[in-house]
Amino acid sequence: MAAYIFRKLLYGIAVLFGVATLVFFLFNILPGDPAQMMLGQRADKESLDAIRKELGLDKSLGMQYVGYLNDLAPVSLHRDVEIEKYAPCLKICTLGRVTVLAKKPYLRQSYQSRKNVSAILAQAFPNTLLLAVVSISFALLLGLFLGIMAAVVNSDFWNKLTLLVTTVGMSLPSFFAAVLVAWVFGFLLNTGLGMTGSLYTVDEFGRGEFLDLKNLILPALTLGIRPLAVVTELTRTSLLEALSMDYVRTAKAKGLPRMRIVTVHALRNALTPVVTAVSGWFASLMAGAVFVEYVFDWKGIGVVVVDALDKYDFPVVMGAVLLISVFLIVINIAVDIIYALLDPRVRLT
Repeated sequence: MAAYIFRKLLYGIAVLFGVATLVFFLFNILPGDPAQMMLGQRADKESLDAIRKELGLDKSLGMQYVGYLNDLAPVSLHRDVEIEKYAPCLKICTLGRVTVLAKKPYLRQSYQSRKNVSAILAQAFPNTLLLAVVSISFALLLGLFLGIMAAVVNSDFWNKLTLLVTTVGMSLPSFFAAVLVAWVFGFLLNTGLGMTGSLYTVDEFGRGEFLDLKNLILPALTLGIRPLAVVTELTRTSLLEALSMDYVRTAKAKGLPRMRIVTVHALRNALTPVVTAVSGWFASLMAGAVFVEYVFDWKGIGVVVVDALDKYDFPVVMGAVLLISVFLIVINIAVDIIYALLDPRVRLT
């Protein structure tokens, strides 16, 4: 088991290295000059050269890439004059003018605000995580209910309702669904749910911020539409297949109550593909929340990414992509380890 976990961790590190490499070269070949964006169109050449030197943009692309990986690495080499920006860090040893540091990954600074990218993402990430958790919970609870009712009752009403949910959920793009939901519930029906707003709202009387959970309803509903369709269809299909198994017929022959047969015997075995789908969708919701957050002005990773792209603030975008990649990798590794614990045969693959 330890060898299996070690292989999975190596695989995750390799994937993360590939993502970091792709992200670096992608955003360094895009047109646009960050120094020009920072200083404006009327900046003189001396000021632009000074900013490029400060950001390391005066070096070759290969040297910039090596420096980027060095910043991301938990153990890295640095000159003494550069150590301050990596604090807090642990000095391991000194080799001449070069110091070996143990530190957390350094995502550099925003071109526009000059804040550490880690601090910017740490402020936005909890909002995105909360939105994803509420969305997947909504999809799981409602999807299980609809799927179970469609499989157990098996009437025209429940079958048509399931077909409607799955068709609409899988066919609507997230950005269009966000605009549609915001218009219908926030404007047309006048439900009192704001079309835009984040978790905290500024008091109009200047008494600070207060928690406003109603702003979470519409973006969570929008983001949960697609996984709701998947959970509903998977639950219905898996439960129908489980109800046709021999052990279910045996339970019926023993005279067990129908509710006990469905919940204890059939549903337990039917939930395996649902759990697989939910774990995958939960990870992907972190990346798919970009459009939904932007439409509803939910102050999460999505709004940060769009705003950074608009201002050519590449370190923020690169840091956000790496953060989402780490989250996806960790979720996938955790699911693989759980499967290996439940089924030892998985460790052989």
